[in-house]
Amino acid sequence: MIAHAGLCSRRTAETWIQEGRVLVNGKEVRELGFKVDPFRDEVVVDGKAISREPLEYWVLHKPKGVVTTMDDPRGRPIARDLIETRARVYPVGRLDIETTGLLVFTNDGELTERLTHPRHGHKKIYHVLVSGYPQDNQLDKLRGGIELEDGMTAPAEVRPLRTTPDGAWLEIVLREGRKRQIRRMMTAIEHPVVHLRRVQVGPVQLGSLKEGQSRRLSDRERKALGIPSDRVNRTDRRPRGSKQRGRGSSRGPGRGAGSGPGRGRRDGPSRPTSGRGRGGPRR
Repeated sequence: MIAHAGLCSRRTAETWIQEGRVLVNGKEVRELGFKVDPFRDEVVVDGKAISREPLEYWVLHKPKGVVTTMDDPRGRPIARDLIETRARVYPVGRLDIETTGLLVFTNDGELTERLTHPRHGHKKIYHVLVSGYPQDNQLDKLRGGIELEDGMTAPAEVRPLRTTPDGAWLEIVLREGRKRQIRRMMTAIEHPVVHLRRVQVGPVQLGSLKEGQSRRLSDRERKALGIPSDRVNRTDRRPRGSKQRGRGSSRGPGRGAGSGPGRGRRDGPSRPTSGRGRGGPRR
């Protein structure tokens, strides 16, 4: 909460807590990770009460060539720069630099934990173009869990979408998140990934959002995630139809960084599918 209020970094805030400079409801707190409710508890630093910045919830269609880290020493384009807010929002989870698609940003730590911890069971849906044309027995290995260098994966839902001259498009549903997991899974069955796009996280869908564009979570999405309406910052909403900063913006990655299999015949389905689907295998 101290860092979110813009007073300092998280590391500095931890130092202040250990030095006894922080009071919660009039009592000194030196325990790191001590839980507070920003809407009920009074937090005082060096005698001055602080308030948490309003909570914000964003969806970004991350382009290829953009990193998820908040600071990149190599100077590569950063996904956070595509979000049009001054709030200290952070990405929920990661997408590697080659992967495109849905990335949630927020300054709500409770939502971050809810979306990322496996115990909550939020599914993540990906559309994947792979090299070649996997057979059913190969896809069954993914459905049952496959051994990787960091252990056995949880069973995945896998459904063929269509074939192209470049390979096969698959829909893969995960309920866990490991580093470059889908890329490693497909390499394990000898059909490496050509293009990978995340299209859904829990109830939040990418929909028609274009690469490099961002939007706020809808009322329906916030309700599905259990976000109380009184916790949402609505003070800087843009009118409908206003322009959003996209790939050609000075803050964006530019055409080169944002290029990739987002156009032409490699571009697969942009909307997540559900259910069995026509001609697809049972899940």
